[in-house]
Amino acid sequence: MIPRPSLLLLTAAASALAVVANGVTAATPEPQAQSAPAASTRLGNEIEQDLSARDAAAARRRRALDLREQAARAAEARLQAQMGAQQQQQQPAAAGANAEAPPEGAQFDELARIYQAMKPGKAAVVFEQLELDVQMQIAQRMRERSTAQILAAMTPQGAAALSMALARGRADAGQAMRRPQPQTRPR
Repeated sequence: MIPRPSLLLLTAAASALAVVANGVTAATPEPQAQSAPAASTRLGNEIEQDLSARDAAAARRRRALDLREQAARAAEARLQAQMGAQQQQQQPAAAGANAEAPPEGAQFDELARIYQAMKPGKAAVVFEQLELDVQMQIAQRMRERSTAQILAAMTPQGAAALSMALARGRADAGQAMRRPQPQTRPR
């Protein structure tokens, strides 16, 4: 038969084991708090730098993709608006094609662009040769600055007649006062 160990002996062995465990625990350094970084090595620093560089590059790519997406959405919205405008322009144009008559005033718009492109002195000489109602229609479609320069280059009688017609808003202003033959102003 095997003798049984006494309870006192078992208690003494357990206490000795606890003393050794406490000694080992006291001898090992305590781990630092989670917030403080562990002592870094050169390899650890390199890894941290690589990770931060990778994160920064990923953030730049993400920003670039966001900007591209916004630009694509804006371009799509512009294209939609242009398509809508073209469709609206085509609908009246299709209705106008059935009538086979040019839109009223289209010829005056073209003439206004031509006179605006000319030098004011030369445009005034030709402009005065036109009928007063045509002058008025063209002048109303021109930019104010161009109209003013042409009026300044016209003879005083022609400029006054056109100004009165523009002020009244109709071409019959010059009918009461017939224009004399245009004269060129001395320069």
